[in-house]
Amino acid sequence: MSGDSFNTIMIAAAGMRAQSQRIQVVAQNLANSESVASAPGQDPYRRQIPTFQNELDRELGVHRVRMGDTIQDMADFGSRYDPSHPAADDSGYVQTPNVNSLIEMMDMRQAQRSYEANLNMISTARSMMMRTLDLLRA
Repeated sequence: MSGDSFNTIMIAAAGMRAQSQRIQVVAQNLANSESVASAPGQDPYRRQIPTFQNELDRELGVHRVRMGDTIQDMADFGSRYDPSHPAADDSGYVQTPNVNSLIEMMDMRQAQRSYEANLNMISTARSMMMRTLDLLRA
């Protein structure tokens, strides 16, 4: 396997790994989109935002992406009127998470497409290597 082909596969694999972790964060946000506090004054679930970092692989001499820390979205919480809920305030409102399911689904779709693009890059690199080997055998 040539160095360039190997580097291409390693870079694409790092991209797939980062997008997979991004999908996990989005899934966690969606799973907690209805999670409210259990007592008045407590905060509900706060949306998590994945961050990405550029990482130098000194052995290969290439830059790869990796997922960094997740940060909390400091956007305001929502609220809904539910005076019977244990976490309701004096006015009967319960704070709801700052997760917008539509935004999370769009983020999930974008991560999925990025994952697929990296997978296609690996497939293309492998195909080119196989064709090169076939030419060398002929």
